[in-house]
Amino acid sequence: MAISLSTEDKLEYHFYPVTSGQVQFRVKAPNDAHVALTSGPHEGEPMYEVFIGGWGNTKSVIRKNRTKPEVAETETPGILTADDYRGFWIRWQDGQITVGKEGEQSPFLSYTEPEPFGVGYFGVCTGWGASGEWLIEGHTSLKTRDELVYKFHAVRAGAVSIEVKAKSNAHVALTDAREETSPMYEIMLGGWENMASVIRYDRKQPDKVRVDTPNLLNESEFKRFSISWLDGTITVRSGDQRGHVIMEWKDPNPIGVSYVGVRTGWGATGVWKLRLEQNLAYQSGSSQKNPHVSPSAPLEVQGLSTGSICWCDASGGMIPPGGVVGGRDDEPLYVGRAHHEGALIPGKVKPSHSVCYIPWGGAEHNKTDYQVLCGCNPAWVSASGGNIPSNAIPGGETEDGEPLFVGRVLHEDALTIGKVQPSHGVCYIPFGGAEIGFPEYEIMVSQ
Repeated sequence: MAISLSTEDKLEYHFYPVTSGQVQFRVKAPNDAHVALTSGPHEGEPMYEVFIGGWGNTKSVIRKNRTKPEVAETETPGILTADDYRGFWIRWQDGQITVGKEGEQSPFLSYTEPEPFGVGYFGVCTGWGASGEWLIEGHTSLKTRDELVYKFHAVRAGAVSIEVKAKSNAHVALTDAREETSPMYEIMLGGWENMASVIRYDRKQPDKVRVDTPNLLNESEFKRFSISWLDGTITVRSGDQRGHVIMEWKDPNPIGVSYVGVRTGWGATGVWKLRLEQNLAYQSGSSQKNPHVSPSAPLEVQGLSTGSICWCDASGGMIPPGGVVGGRDDEPLYVGRAHHEGALIPGKVKPSHSVCYIPWGGAEHNKTDYQVLCGCNPAWVSASGGNIPSNAIPGGETEDGEPLFVGRVLHEDALTIGKVQPSHGVCYIPFGGAEIGFPEYEIMVSQ
């Protein structure tokens, strides 16, 4: 999840807290995208500044404490553009600051600080004739204007939790692409001047479900809802996944849902918080979906809340802040997962290869787009067969809806991460181009 932010041409930083030694972002600007690294939410000393595309979009530098000379600089002609988003990362560890492009492991700027300080915040701004549009990974609030245009986000399982602050007309779309499609599902909350809510199919009337919901929304406080789409059943609840069912409808010919869009309209603006949940343990009526699984709390898959279990979007070998190391093969391997053939499969992210490897169908598959487990400190315990500890952390699901867990195996001197499939009684790892199963393994659990 990324927060969308506009910066004006006035060199005024917008600050955000950091939870680890990295920030990833995309920016659309003609020149002079500036990022500050500070100990507090304001400019001051000590402070590092990274200027990308400065000097007429010809050069990038690292500056310390707003003083010259620059501590690092390099020629970067045309690195920014006002027409498209360009992605970058900035990392800091043990006094070394590195700056690189999205999808590239090697930095184009680096500096080693002899007296490093703790970085607690980063700030972004543009200036010198440039305004900018930013997408900053790991920050989840967003605003929607009164324009009936959806903002779409990828989903990785069967549910989304939303909090919305609006006086009326909070609309949620469920689609198979990052745009309005046909067919698609729409959930309209607090429509008709905050008096009724509906489920609509393919933007057509009559509505599949319509219920009276007077005063459902409030422009002064967040209202929380959970929306799930398991087995073609669209369920809208107040509160969390165990909350009161507001609306429910079963599509006899379900469509695939891979994106959720939100918008407000008809005179309303909205502030939203999204949490993309793994609705693996519950169906409508709270019955268990699979006998191998103990009910567990939904997993937050976007954002970087301290202590939360988060799955964060990444690509090209990028590791979001707080990425969880789960193995080693000449370098740290990170706990990841990716989509394949209708399944969401745990695997290993190997940064130097710029992919997440997953096991499926007897083969090892590499994915350039994936998610990384972040913001938590799991434990690993020995297990065998299909015996799944009650505190095992769900990591995905098969194309048939069976929950998958995260496991690892020591094989040929490499500690390799893979998937535990309870019904098969093994942990599969991706290794050497193949999918290899092991009846004894370690499984990832919460502490």
